[in-house]
Amino acid sequence: MSRKHPRPQFRILDVLIVFVPISFLLYYLHVNVILTFLVVAAAIAGLTYFIAESTNIIARRVSNTISALLNATFGNVVEFFVAFFALREGLVNMVKASIVGSVIVNVLLLIGLSMLAGGLKYKEQKFNRDSAGLYSTMLIVVVVGLAMPSIYSMVAAKPAFTMSIAVSIILGIIYLLSLIYTLVTHKHLFEVERHGPEEKEGRWSLRWAALILLAATALVSLESSLLVETVTPLINQISITEAFMGMVVIALLTNIPEHISAMSFARRNNMTLSLEIGMASALQITLFVVPLLVAVSYIALGSALDLVFTPFELVALVATVMVANYISSDGVCHWLEGAQLVAVYLIIAIAFFFI
Repeated sequence: MSRKHPRPQFRILDVLIVFVPISFLLYYLHVNVILTFLVVAAAIAGLTYFIAESTNIIARRVSNTISALLNATFGNVVEFFVAFFALREGLVNMVKASIVGSVIVNVLLLIGLSMLAGGLKYKEQKFNRDSAGLYSTMLIVVVVGLAMPSIYSMVAAKPAFTMSIAVSIILGIIYLLSLIYTLVTHKHLFEVERHGPEEKEGRWSLRWAALILLAATALVSLESSLLVETVTPLINQISITEAFMGMVVIALLTNIPEHISAMSFARRNNMTLSLEIGMASALQITLFVVPLLVAVSYIALGSALDLVFTPFELVALVATVMVANYISSDGVCHWLEGAQLVAVYLIIAIAFFFI
């Protein structure tokens, strides 16, 4: 008896793909910069969604090791492309703010909204404390790694380029070690509740998923270039800072699919996976994307991206890690904790708006 392939299912975010050709048209016709930015942002959100969908389909059909590498490589591809083109244009402060913003968005807003979404349906939800505890501890390593070059630069009043390269290497190594821990030596601790709500079959075949992944990745690199091209005139026109653009706007834009997936899993009473999506994404950015950006900026752009952050950015990171350690301590959450996380995120976003 022949095996039937799953019928393609239309999903509401699929419509965002229509903004891809529209964005190129508006950009090359030099239409209003605000409208162009919004359309490019919608196109990137759509392409990011297709990248996440196709990556998940491929990941479910390969080994755990390859699955982790796929998620690490393509999970934050938009952040990498946007940051690379921004560094090429000299928007260093925006890149640094987007790094901090991605951590804050994924840990505070994503997990907070997930707790709210799940808490409105279930009185209490449980999650795997082992995985949450590991991720929260890794976030402490991230804060130490990002804070040391900043403190050195403030105290010694010297550049921290060489120190930033050394720290980025260490962060990359600890990320590889964490993969070995979760996938090889202690994988039994991270298998709880991972397969309950996931679809056994993807919406596309493996071949189609691979083709869509490659096409979406190529297109998102072009869209990222367009986004960066519109950022500078947009900042000048609406009078906002690079820090706010990176910390709030760019960070939110590049993490939309993760938010939708995490909230969906929370509504299915799988807070373990929701927390893993948020914390793992934050860690991939800081332990994988950041070292990669430092290396690429040094090799391809001729100048190293340093890891010197402002006091406000460091305080925001410390506050985020404190909250992450708190929520991972008891393995139980409810809607009020979600509201508290969202409130902390909004307070930080407001502070960056007024800086």
